[in-house]
Amino acid sequence: MPAPDIDPDHRNPADVAPTDSYRPADPVWIYRGGQWRSGVVESASSRAATVTYRPNGARGTGVDTLTARYLLARADADPTLDRMTDVRGGL
Repeated sequence: MPAPDIDPDHRNPADVAPTDSYRPADPVWIYRGGQWRSGVVESASSRAATVTYRPNGARGTGVDTLTARYLLARADADPTLDRMTDVRGGL
């Protein structure tokens, strides 16, 4: 699953979806530590979204709250995160 290759600072603001357009269990990419990482939305408001994500190649997860600039919709499946969503019935 290839990660996006765009720097959040170079995204066209018109192309950035507002955080409240995301719903719980939506698959997303988040930008952390200079890299895009796969994640799943837990909750979202007009200001930010809380996302469970894979902080590295390991099976562990992290949780962070991000603004829209650091989020992108993800179409590719992440077997570890998306399976967690299926087992838990949503995050």
